[in-house]
Amino acid sequence: MADPLRVLFCMGINQNFFDLPKAQIGTVWTAFAGMLRDMEDMDGVTVLGNMDDDAHVVGPSDGWPWTCYVLADVRDQETVKAACNLFRTTMVDEEHALWRYAKIEARMGRALTIRDDV
Repeated sequence: MADPLRVLFCMGINQNFFDLPKAQIGTVWTAFAGMLRDMEDMDGVTVLGNMDDDAHVVGPSDGWPWTCYVLADVRDQETVKAACNLFRTTMVDEEHALWRYAKIEARMGRALTIRDDV
């Protein structure tokens, strides 16, 4: 990938997840894990790492600090958009997509490099 975007995908779990009976949360986690696999398998996405902060963020996360993060090199903005769209297309059950229970925001930039002329 020539000059990929460095992208931090910030993900938060919302109140709908916490409103579920405990016996039903497994379906959300199964869908979430599938979404992460699908993101990692996308053409134009190279996942560099991830971080989960659910030990220090307990309860809904609608912004910073987020529940979890994925750092990736991504080919272009269209591919970033497609990765975010996984929250709309990953089904949790027959009626609800993942975005009912979680949200995603992407921060785009470039890899930090120190120029030779400084």
